[in-house]
Amino acid sequence: MSAPAQPATSQIGFVDARRVEEALSLIAPKWTTWSAQTLAQQGGPMRVRGVAAHLPFVSEQFVGKRLAQMHDDGLVTRASHRHGAPYQLSGFGIALSPVHRALSDWSHAHLSLGKVAGAERVEDAVRRLHLRHSTAMIQALDAGGPMRFVHIAEQTGLDNSFTRQRLIRLQLDGLVTRTGPRHGDPYVLTAAGRALGPVYAAVEHWSNPVAAPLPAPVRVAAATRTRTGIPPRSDGIRTAAALRRSTAAPNSLFSHAPQPQPAGVTPPVASATAGVPAPGSSRRR
Repeated sequence: MSAPAQPATSQIGFVDARRVEEALSLIAPKWTTWSAQTLAQQGGPMRVRGVAAHLPFVSEQFVGKRLAQMHDDGLVTRASHRHGAPYQLSGFGIALSPVHRALSDWSHAHLSLGKVAGAERVEDAVRRLHLRHSTAMIQALDAGGPMRFVHIAEQTGLDNSFTRQRLIRLQLDGLVTRTGPRHGDPYVLTAAGRALGPVYAAVEHWSNPVAAPLPAPVRVAAATRTRTGIPPRSDGIRTAAALRRSTAAPNSLFSHAPQPQPAGVTPPVASATAGVPAPGSSRRR
C-alpha cells in the first residue's frame, strides 16, 4: 500500500517542541480552561465559590485547589493571601485567548466531538497534545514523511519502548496513523496532525516573551511531567508582553452562560454548558 503524500507544512518544524509542551502542561489539568474562561467572562475578581458556581459537577474545594495551582503557575493573581481573597486573571492568563482560539479552531476542523462546551473542547485538545516528546515525534513525521518505528526513535533520540508507547497514544488521539496493517509499516501524520502548525505557533508565542533557551533534549525511557522549561511568571516584562499580545478575553469560546445560583444549588445542565454529560454518564474527569 502506497503511503499518502504529505505536503511540506510549516510552522510545525520551527517551534521549540519542549517549550510548547511545557506551556501546554500549565493548562492541561482538568478544569483549568473552564476556570480561566469563567474569570475571563467575569472580567474582574471572583471568589472560589463564584467560580465553582459556573463549573458543572465540580466541588468548591476542588475549584479552590485548581485556582491555587493556577496562581502558582502565574495564570491568576490575588490581591492578598488572606483566606477567601478573590482571584482574577493575570496578564499571562489573559494572553491565553489566542491559544484557546487556536485549539478550538483545530478541534472543530479535525475532531468529531459532537456538541460540547467550548472550554471542554479546548481541554480535550490539550489532553491530546501536552504529553512530553509528542511534539518531537510529530515534527519528525512532518519533516520526514512516512517513517518506520526505529527511524522515529532515532530521529527523536528517544528510548524504543517509550517511542512505541507514545506512538500508540498518538494513534488513539487521532494524530498519527500507519500506512498499512502489517507489522513494520511506516507511520504517517493524519490530517489533524498535519494541521497543528498554527496551534503550536500560538502556544509558543504565548510562552516565549522572555524565556531563556532550553538545554538540548536527552534520551529518555519514560514520560515525566515537569515545568523546568518555563520560568516562574511575575508581573514584570512577561506580563506586559502578554498584555500587548492579547487584549480580548476569550468570551466567544465560553459556551456556558454564567448565571447566579442560589447557595447550595448545583447549576442545571442547560445553563452550565451545552453538550456536557449529566452526572453518572461516562466522561473523562
